[in-house]
Amino acid sequence: MLDRDGYPPGVPCWIDTAQPEPDAAVAFYGALFGWEFEDRMPADAPGNYFVGRLHGRDVAAVGSQPDGAPPAPVWSTYIAVDRAEDAATRVLDAGGSMLAEPFDVLDAGRMGIFSDPSGAVFSVWEAKQHKGAQLVNEPGTWNFSDLNTRDVDGAKAFYGSVFGWVADTFTGGGMEFTMLRLPGYGDFLEKRDPDLRTRQAEMNAPPGFEDVVAGLMPMTSDRFSDDVPPHWSVTFTVDDTDAMAARAAELGGTVMAPPFDAGPTRVAVLRDPQGAVFTVSMFDPESL
Repeated sequence: MLDRDGYPPGVPCWIDTAQPEPDAAVAFYGALFGWEFEDRMPADAPGNYFVGRLHGRDVAAVGSQPDGAPPAPVWSTYIAVDRAEDAATRVLDAGGSMLAEPFDVLDAGRMGIFSDPSGAVFSVWEAKQHKGAQLVNEPGTWNFSDLNTRDVDGAKAFYGSVFGWVADTFTGGGMEFTMLRLPGYGDFLEKRDPDLRTRQAEMNAPPGFEDVVAGLMPMTSDRFSDDVPPHWSVTFTVDDTDAMAARAAELGGTVMAPPFDAGPTRVAVLRDPQGAVFTVSMFDPESL
């Protein structure tokens, strides 16, 4: 299992979704991915924060939608930082906006909510008791987050200034992908996974791929309508994309993009019953 006990600064570390009816979302995602949930909020709290667990490890969360939140729920990505206040300064200096200044989340950690200059919203996470997702890249868990933007050059400059990311184009399965790398991240991963670079070389992964932390997706007119704002999106690993899309529909979700092959992956874009969009992906290394 690809379990984790922490993330270095500059690496996406957690995802959650705030929903109008969190109990209904818990039922949906529990049935879809097999998650078991635990409410981490105190009994007298005004809302819920259900942490989804798989194989006894934290993988994602479903929370209550706060007052004043946009009516359509989304999946949010958190990026690890050493100090949330320092990250806020870098965001503002780089031209981003602060939507919620850093605040404590009980004893779990400290977070802030921001948007990049194009309007894509993300959060930063200064870990305390909660270090982030404990299990990733396994069926039913978070695999990746992508930045979807119409200003690719602006995004490269902004996230480079704030988190030290570098944008590179990779080729796999006959397709080109723009990825965001954090130089040195592969060294961090290799300490707990000594065979990482060997496995990637066997799959013909390009140099530097071990440092990839996120994807960068241009919002072209053939993929997104003009009314869709720039945003961060999340992808979950599955062992059968077609079966997962069918199961989501049975549970009241919507198949936004039916299963299709994209390089070494088979992908589907789904929407939960309350409107949060997410992607499921099955990786086929033999197609590389």
